[in-house]
Amino acid sequence: MTTQVLDEGSGVPPDPVAAAERAPARPLYGLMPIHGYDIAAAVVLRMLDGDDGRGLRARGIGPGEPVPYGVQPVIVIPSTVYGTVLLEAIVRGWPTGAVPRPWLVVVADAPARPAPAARYRLRALSGRLAGIAYLPYLPVLRAVERVEDALADGAVARAAARLRAQLEGK
Repeated sequence: MTTQVLDEGSGVPPDPVAAAERAPARPLYGLMPIHGYDIAAAVVLRMLDGDDGRGLRARGIGPGEPVPYGVQPVIVIPSTVYGTVLLEAIVRGWPTGAVPRPWLVVVADAPARPAPAARYRLRALSGRLAGIAYLPYLPVLRAVERVEDALADGAVARAAARLRAQLEGK
Protein backbone atom coordinates (compact mmCIF):
# COMPACT_ATOMS: atom_id res chain seq x y z
CA MET A 1 0.00 0.00 0.00
CA THR A 2 1.39 3.41 -0.91
CA THR A 3 0.52 6.71 0.63
CA GLN A 4 0.40 9.96 -1.31
CA VAL A 5 0.63 13.34 0.32
CA LEU A 6 -1.45 15.90 -1.50
CA ASP A 7 -1.12 19.68 -1.50
CA GLU A 8 -3.87 21.08 0.66
CA GLY A 9 -7.09 21.34 -1.32
CA SER A 10 -5.51 20.73 -4.74
CA GLY A 11 -6.06 16.99 -5.17
CA VAL A 12 -2.70 16.81 -7.01
CA PRO A 13 0.52 15.41 -5.54
CA PRO A 14 3.21 18.05 -4.88
CA ASP A 15 5.99 18.49 -7.42
CA PRO A 16 9.30 17.73 -5.62
CA VAL A 17 11.34 19.78 -8.13
CA ALA A 18 9.18 22.88 -7.66
CA ALA A 19 9.33 22.44 -3.88
CA ALA A 20 13.14 22.32 -4.00
CA GLU A 21 13.22 25.49 -6.11
CA ARG A 22 10.96 27.30 -3.60
CA ALA A 23 12.99 26.21 -0.58
CA PRO A 24 15.37 28.91 0.63
CA ALA A 25 19.06 28.10 0.51
CA ARG A 26 20.77 27.17 3.77
CA PRO A 27 22.64 30.20 5.11
CA LEU A 28 26.28 30.23 4.06
CA TYR A 29 27.41 33.19 6.14
CA GLY A 30 26.84 34.27 9.72
CA LEU A 31 27.37 38.01 10.01
CA MET A 32 28.79 39.37 13.25
CA PRO A 33 28.94 43.19 13.24
CA ILE A 34 31.35 44.26 15.97
CA HIS A 35 30.43 47.93 15.98
CA GLY A 36 26.67 47.39 16.14
CA TYR A 37 24.04 46.84 13.50
CA ASP A 38 24.32 50.04 11.47
CA ILE A 39 23.73 50.78 7.79
CA ALA A 40 27.14 49.35 6.84
CA ALA A 41 26.42 46.02 8.55
CA ALA A 42 22.92 45.89 7.05
CA VAL A 43 24.31 46.51 3.56
CA VAL A 44 27.05 43.86 3.98
CA LEU A 45 24.40 41.38 5.13
CA ARG A 46 22.36 42.04 1.99
CA MET A 47 25.50 41.99 -0.19
CA LEU A 48 26.24 38.46 0.99
CA ASP A 49 22.68 37.34 0.27
CA GLY A 50 23.54 37.49 -3.42
CA ASP A 51 21.49 38.00 -6.54
CA ASP A 52 20.52 34.41 -7.26
CA GLY A 53 17.00 34.70 -5.82
CA ARG A 54 17.45 31.58 -3.69
CA GLY A 55 16.57 33.38 -0.49
CA LEU A 56 18.59 33.73 2.68
CA ARG A 57 22.33 33.13 2.20
CA ALA A 58 23.48 35.26 5.13
CA ARG A 59 22.04 35.85 8.56
CA GLY A 60 23.00 38.00 11.47
CA ILE A 61 24.46 36.40 14.57
CA GLY A 62 23.72 38.23 17.80
CA PRO A 63 26.09 38.76 20.73
CA GLY A 64 26.68 35.50 22.56
CA GLU A 65 24.80 33.47 19.93
CA PRO A 66 26.71 30.40 18.72
CA VAL A 67 27.79 30.11 15.09
CA PRO A 68 25.46 27.57 13.42
CA TYR A 69 27.08 24.41 12.07
CA GLY A 70 28.19 24.74 8.46
CA VAL A 71 28.02 28.54 8.44
CA GLN A 72 31.09 30.67 7.65
CA PRO A 73 31.42 33.41 10.29
CA VAL A 74 31.96 36.90 8.87
CA ILE A 75 33.01 39.72 11.19
CA VAL A 76 32.26 43.28 10.03
CA ILE A 77 34.22 46.24 11.41
CA PRO A 78 34.75 49.87 10.46
CA SER A 79 38.27 50.76 9.36
CA THR A 80 38.93 52.65 12.60
CA VAL A 81 41.48 51.91 15.31
CA TYR A 82 38.59 51.33 17.71
CA GLY A 83 37.13 48.72 15.34
CA THR A 84 40.44 46.84 15.19
CA VAL A 85 40.78 46.94 18.99
CA LEU A 86 37.35 45.30 19.29
CA LEU A 87 38.34 42.79 16.60
CA GLU A 88 41.50 41.87 18.48
CA ALA A 89 39.49 41.04 21.60
CA ILE A 90 37.15 38.80 19.59
CA VAL A 91 39.91 37.03 17.67
CA ARG A 92 41.97 36.36 20.81
CA GLY A 93 39.04 34.50 22.35
CA TRP A 94 38.00 32.70 19.14
CA PRO A 95 37.62 28.94 19.72
CA THR A 96 40.08 26.90 17.68
CA GLY A 97 39.01 23.76 15.89
CA ALA A 98 35.31 23.78 16.69
CA VAL A 99 34.38 26.87 14.68
CA PRO A 100 35.91 27.90 11.35
CA ARG A 101 38.21 30.90 11.34
CA PRO A 102 36.16 33.99 10.54
CA TRP A 103 36.35 36.15 7.45
CA LEU A 104 36.77 39.84 8.15
CA VAL A 105 35.03 42.58 6.20
CA VAL A 106 36.57 46.01 6.81
CA VAL A 107 34.22 48.82 5.80
CA ALA A 108 36.03 52.08 5.05
CA ASP A 109 34.65 54.86 7.23
CA ALA A 110 36.36 57.63 5.22
CA PRO A 111 37.80 58.06 1.73
CA ALA A 112 41.33 57.45 3.05
CA ARG A 113 43.49 54.54 4.17
CA PRO A 114 42.96 53.24 7.70
CA ALA A 115 45.14 54.80 10.39
CA PRO A 116 48.59 53.22 10.84
CA ALA A 117 47.58 51.61 14.16
CA ALA A 118 44.54 50.00 12.49
CA ARG A 119 46.65 48.72 9.56
CA TYR A 120 49.19 47.27 12.01
CA ARG A 121 46.51 45.40 13.98
CA LEU A 122 44.93 44.05 10.79
CA ARG A 123 48.30 42.74 9.61
CA ALA A 124 49.03 41.21 13.02
CA LEU A 125 45.63 39.47 13.19
CA SER A 126 45.49 38.31 9.56
CA GLY A 127 46.96 34.88 10.39
CA ARG A 128 44.01 34.12 12.66
CA LEU A 129 41.42 34.98 10.00
CA ALA A 130 40.19 33.05 6.97
CA GLY A 131 40.72 36.23 4.97
CA ILE A 132 40.21 39.97 4.92
CA ALA A 133 37.94 41.78 2.47
CA TYR A 134 38.04 45.56 2.21
CA LEU A 135 35.01 47.55 1.17
CA PRO A 136 35.76 51.01 -0.18
CA TYR A 137 34.25 54.15 1.23
CA LEU A 138 30.67 54.23 -0.04
CA PRO A 139 29.32 57.78 0.38
CA VAL A 140 25.78 56.68 -0.49
CA LEU A 141 25.60 54.91 2.91
CA ARG A 142 25.50 58.33 4.59
CA ALA A 143 22.49 59.49 2.57
CA VAL A 144 20.07 56.55 2.32
CA GLU A 145 17.09 55.69 4.46
CA ARG A 146 16.81 52.02 3.46
CA VAL A 147 19.24 49.25 2.56
CA GLU A 148 17.45 48.74 -0.77
CA ASP A 149 18.28 52.33 -1.73
CA ALA A 150 21.98 51.70 -1.06
CA LEU A 151 21.98 48.46 -3.05
CA ALA A 152 20.53 50.29 -6.06
CA ASP A 153 23.69 52.43 -6.25
CA GLY A 154 26.21 51.30 -8.88
CA ALA A 155 29.27 51.57 -6.61
CA VAL A 156 27.56 49.48 -3.93
CA ALA A 157 26.51 46.84 -6.50
CA ARG A 158 30.10 46.59 -7.80
CA ALA A 159 31.47 46.33 -4.24
CA ALA A 160 28.91 43.60 -3.48
CA ALA A 161 29.97 41.56 -6.51
CA ARG A 162 33.66 41.86 -5.54
CA LEU A 163 32.90 40.94 -1.92
CA ARG A 164 30.94 37.80 -2.86
CA ALA A 165 33.63 36.76 -5.34
CA GLN A 166 36.36 37.19 -2.74
CA LEU A 167 34.54 35.24 -0.02
CA GLU A 168 33.58 32.47 -2.44
CA GLY A 169 37.14 32.19 -3.76
CA LYS A 170 36.34 33.17 -7.34
